[in-house]
Amino acid sequence: MQYLEGRKYVVQGIFLAVALLFAGRLFYMQVLDDTYKLAADRNTLQRIVQIPFRGLIYDRKDQLLVQNTPVYDLMVVPREVKGLDTMRLCQLLQLPQDELRASLKAAKAYSRVKASPVLQNLSTPDKAAIEENLIEFPGFYVKARMARAYKTSNLAHALGYVGAITPAFLEKPKYAKYVPGDNIGITGLESFYEQTLMGRRGVQYKMVNVRGIEKGSFREGEFDTLSVAGQDLHLSIDADLQAYGEKLLAGRRGSIVALDPKTGEILAFISAPRFEPNLLTGKGSGNRYMALLNNPDRPLFNRPLQATYPPGSVFKLVNELVALQLRVVTPNTPFECNWKLVKCTHRHEAPINASIAIKNSCNPYFYQVMRAAVLRGQSKNKFEDARLGLGQWQKMVKSFGLGEKLGVDMSQEKRGLIPSPDYYDKRLGYHRWVYRTVYSLSIGQGEIGITGLQMANLMATIANRGWYYTPHFVRGIGNGGPLPQFREKHYTAVDTALFKYIIPGMREVVDGRGGTAEYASLAQYGISVAGKTGTVQNPHGADHATFAAFAPVEDPKIAIAVFIENSGFGGTSAAPAAGLMMERYLRGKVLPGRKIWEDWIMFGDFNKRRH
Repeated sequence: MQYLEGRKYVVQGIFLAVALLFAGRLFYMQVLDDTYKLAADRNTLQRIVQIPFRGLIYDRKDQLLVQNTPVYDLMVVPREVKGLDTMRLCQLLQLPQDELRASLKAAKAYSRVKASPVLQNLSTPDKAAIEENLIEFPGFYVKARMARAYKTSNLAHALGYVGAITPAFLEKPKYAKYVPGDNIGITGLESFYEQTLMGRRGVQYKMVNVRGIEKGSFREGEFDTLSVAGQDLHLSIDADLQAYGEKLLAGRRGSIVALDPKTGEILAFISAPRFEPNLLTGKGSGNRYMALLNNPDRPLFNRPLQATYPPGSVFKLVNELVALQLRVVTPNTPFECNWKLVKCTHRHEAPINASIAIKNSCNPYFYQVMRAAVLRGQSKNKFEDARLGLGQWQKMVKSFGLGEKLGVDMSQEKRGLIPSPDYYDKRLGYHRWVYRTVYSLSIGQGEIGITGLQMANLMATIANRGWYYTPHFVRGIGNGGPLPQFREKHYTAVDTALFKYIIPGMREVVDGRGGTAEYASLAQYGISVAGKTGTVQNPHGADHATFAAFAPVEDPKIAIAVFIENSGFGGTSAAPAAGLMMERYLRGKVLPGRKIWEDWIMFGDFNKRRH
């Protein structure tokens, strides 16, 4: 009994101790709570999101292209706004009252307790002038952030731009961590690599007084998290070549795309007309964007990725390769230059083999090459025979990366079109068309359409004798390489051994006597060039000019495609432009004596053939 009596007192003692401890904790929490309530009368706990430094962008020679610069945003927490003198604030901000009311309405619609931007991209002097008077406007404060600044006046179409996140973006799960006022990549590489460039946000909790002045960290930073800077992008773009190409096409409409065939890296990406990337950053960028958008020359239009043109005679190379693969022709198969089938470009020597036909761009020859590839007697019904043959032809052509998105690291890419039998069935009716109906495809005309990027990639594929890497802008992310998909080889449906049969003719186009692209020749420097000209029919005006090539033939280092709108014959406009670009890249300079060609590309009347 005595043992049990003693144990009872021990248990009671334990309960008493626990009760005292609990009561003490409650007292402590009450005191702490009262302390915070007292502090709240004088101070406010502010959750500050730490925006990390956005990754920088460099060219292939580690020349800095895009960096960050500090700017400031005026933020508002609607619930904390009291007795707002709208007229006084508008005078201070130099902002129309209707714009201020619209910003406040949008802020309330987003959240009454979370901060939203009222005015963005303030300069340091603007910020200083506003902060001096913020005591008059409870609920408003200035937030610093980093904006994009450009060390280059070129490459705007590829770089894209960064802008304030829109309500439409905020509704997407992908952007759940963003808040109004955050910046986000809107187009180009800034958009495609947004998750890489943005880094990881951090959070700080600060105590601030009614004047917005910081009074120190909350609980010594116990709940703070550090931000992590975004990763840098190292582009394959040659900034000097890019600037030179933009200079050449100044005042023109068109595109130039240059690739390294061995890697798929994009060396130059010119879209004309051009604009400077700095136009879409800083105060007033919204107005400048609208001016560009409404410009009838459409400088915002990304021509290398979004403009699709018939490839013209350049496409004859693909038709020859497909026919060789199907074994319906050989490199030495002769065809008559029969103008009754289709008109030829000019009088020339008899096309007794593929090389001569390519050199002279003989239309009747390639009419008969594609006819042999399509009409192979697979059905006694002439309509079905054409239908079966065209379907097989289309699949082989698309293996060259035509008529499909290549998968470049940019989101605006167009597919183009390599028409299928179903395409013609819908337009003309099932079994209502034959080869003669679609023969224009044999010379790269008609319904076919490809982009400038696809044409440059076609040249890279021929330079590699049958394979290509997906074209890409970014050769390195941080300290690593490109994305994995850009290291996968893609082979065409044509045997690699057959590509050698079209290259002699392509060399004759440039360096042969009477070749259609003599103005692209670099023979004087000992550099061999293989290429093909094209003149693209345009029902809305003067024909478009195109030329595609690679060099040196023995060890290709550059593949290039040039489209110049309303410029007539490809040999007199697109070809010399490509020649200058290749010379600049392979030799590092263009000789002064070649300035006459620079002036011709920039200022010449292409519809008057130069001799």
